[in-house]
Order: sequence, then C-alpha cells, then structure tokens
Amino acid sequence: MQAPFATDVAMLPITVAALMTTEWIAKHLEVPEGTDLVLIPGLCEGAIAPIADRFTVRVEKGPKDLREIPEYFGQAAAREDYGAWDIEIIAEINNAPKLAREEIVREALRFRDSGADFIDIGCTPGLAFPQLGTVVRELVAAGMQVSIDTFDAGEIRTAVDAGATLVLSINSSNLSVAHDLAGRNVRVVALPDFGAPLDTIVPTLELLTELKIPYLIDPIIEPIGFGFMASLERYAETRRRWPDSEIMMGIGNITELTAADSTGVNAILIAICQELGVRAVLTTEVINWARGSVREIDVARRLMHHAVTKKIPPKRVDSRLVTIKDPKILEFSETELRELQSRITDPNFRIFTDRTTITVLNRDHFVRGTDIQEIFAQLGVDEATHAFYLGKELAKAKLAITLGKTYRQEGSLSWGYLTPADDVKSEHVKLTQRSQRRARREGDPPIE
Repeated sequence: MQAPFATDVAMLPITVAALMTTEWIAKHLEVPEGTDLVLIPGLCEGAIAPIADRFTVRVEKGPKDLREIPEYFGQAAAREDYGAWDIEIIAEINNAPKLAREEIVREALRFRDSGADFIDIGCTPGLAFPQLGTVVRELVAAGMQVSIDTFDAGEIRTAVDAGATLVLSINSSNLSVAHDLAGRNVRVVALPDFGAPLDTIVPTLELLTELKIPYLIDPIIEPIGFGFMASLERYAETRRRWPDSEIMMGIGNITELTAADSTGVNAILIAICQELGVRAVLTTEVINWARGSVREIDVARRLMHHAVTKKIPPKRVDSRLVTIKDPKILEFSETELRELQSRITDPNFRIFTDRTTITVLNRDHFVRGTDIQEIFAQLGVDEATHAFYLGKELAKAKLAITLGKTYRQEGSLSWGYLTPADDVKSEHVKLTQRSQRRARREGDPPIE
C-alpha cells in the first residue's frame, strides 16, 4: 500500500536488527534534510533521546512488527487526542479490619499505582477496627485520598477525623451521622433503604442538601440473576430524576460474582457509566478473576471517554483490554516463508505461526506442523541450551495458535495491559554469539 507521504527506509550496518539500541542508531543513522519523523523499530532498547537530540527531529518507537506500521500511522491522530477521563476509581480494600496495617498500606499503594483515585477502607460489620484512625492518617500522609466503607456512625466519625474525604454510605439507617459531617471537607454516598425502592432515598437527599453536604447517589447495581437488568434501569431512572447529581456504581457486584475474566466485564460496565454520566465507580479485587480490575478500569475509562465524546466505536485506538485473543493475527503464507528460506544462508532457526500451523525453518530445514514434539524431532538439535530454547519457543508458538494470538520469536505474546517486558535478548545474544563463531568457520560475513 502506498503511503500518503514521502518515506525513506534507512539501511544500517547490522545483520540482526533486534540487537540495535537507540544509542547505536544515533551513531550510525543519517537523516535526510526535511525529515519530520524518525520511526525506529519497537524492539529497540533505550530511550529515544540520543536520536532526537542528535537530529532535532521527532522520534518515535513504532510497532514491534513491521506489518503493523500501516495501522500505527492510521492511529496517529487518535493517539494525539487520547487519554482523557472523567470517572473516578474508588478501590476497596475488603475486610480491612482483618488485615495487618502493613498489608493495608501495601494494597493501597498497589491500587494507587494501578490508577485508583480513592483508597476505600472496607470495614467488616461487627468486627472492631482499633487501627482505623491510624491507617487513614498514614494513607492520607502518603498523599492518597481515602474513603470509608461502613454504616457504623462511630467508624465514619473516626475515619473523617483522620482525613477521609468520602463516606460510603448513608441511608435512613445511619442518617443522623450526617449532622456530624456538615461543614467538613467530605462527600457522602447516598443509598436507598435496604431492599426498598429508589424513592426511599429522597429523605436522605433532602437532609444532605439542607446540610450542604455534597453527595453521590448509588442506586445499587444487583448481581446477575438477582435483578441486574432492573438495577441498570434504576440507574437510568436516577439520571432522569436527578439530572445534575453525581452518581456512583459499585461494579464489584458484577465482576466479583460473574465467573468471567473481568477485563471485558469492566469495559462494558464503564461504557454504561460513561453514557449515563456515572462519574465514580467502586471496585474490588478479591476473587482471582477480578485481579487487575483497577488497571482495567483505568484503561476502560479512557477508552470509553474517547468513544463517547468522539462518537466513534471503542476500537483501533487502545487494545490494552484485549488480553486473551489478539486484535489481529499477523501471519505469513507458506509461499512467503519458502521464499524467505531461499535467501537464508545461516543455520539459525526461524519460527512462525499462522492460525493453525507452526513453521520452523533455516537454510537446511523447512518443517510445518501442529505437534511441537513431532516438529522438534525433525530439527536434528541435540545441543542442550539450543534444545531448551527451541522447546520454549515452540511451546509459546503452540499457545499462540491455541488462543488466536500473533507469535513473535523471542518476544512476549501480547496480553494487553498484562504484557510483560521482553527479555533482554539473552537468548538471542547467546545464539548470535554461536552464529558468529559458525560464520567465522564457514566464511560468512559476521553479525555485527
């Protein structure tokens, strides 16, 4: 496909491009006059500053696979205008009285670093929490915004006195505590009475308004099977009846109680919140399939804000919530791979996958199949470290086929926001060193 702008591909003096660093590129690259962007491979190690400083031109790390370059440029405009959000994340530390103070602080720091705006201290009904004030003060001193999750008036007072600025929650059962919160730097979450219709929230809202206490309305989302759809309708009704009020949704009721990866569940719930004008969500990370929910919501609130405000589908701008399957499978045909093999002069194995098949090739072998043990048996490899390397890569290739992912030799599979950093090419370096020795023996040009 012809690019709608002039391009120039720079050929640098290195055989294995994956070994390039940004400092090495800065020393060897020559940039033509009039260039306004230098795009380097996404696998290059190092910061872009050495290149940008030398040429005083914009430098970006592109995708890790050259086949993704057209889409990369297609998303350029979206990337420049992406990342805004208007939904607060309240991350609850569940059953905090049962945890040591150090555990609470550690979990709070993890939530904050994952994107949480408030750390919610979840109290346990009937269980004393003598450390409550100390814990809240410590988190506030560390620069965190803290909320208290309890209906106990004494715990609410203790937490607010220690610096909590959000109270979850108030209804007719503890409404009298509102008088103690008037004039304080605190917001409260107002609920309908337990098991009662939405109308029962009206007296609570009237008193909070009279006392000039800012509030958020939580119509309460119900778990699937217990009135989930009706509770969504209740949120829509709340927005109609109180169009200017802030609303909160406790989405942990869905993620924790639905046996499904939380990634997609959080995305849809945040989309609902974005369209309804729900500007705060409460989440938990108790059950294992909901671990990472705070990070997922942080991505989702940006993606859905972009989609709703720009009136475009939430795709092709941020794929970090696609964790199990890949947005797109990049593959070569067998014809393309055989043409590649015809130009290879070294014995290093290259591994490729398509949707169903693994291909391993070098100058002497071209093996295709789906059973990795059968493939390995045809490669004639008996050196231990090389066999270990190939076994690891073949297992990863098989996993990619099973899940519908793009395989990239010596690189991590893509797991969306969970993708680990690529290894520091230790495997590649060792194999390259062996290739250099072979090249010297066989008279081939050495790898630089």
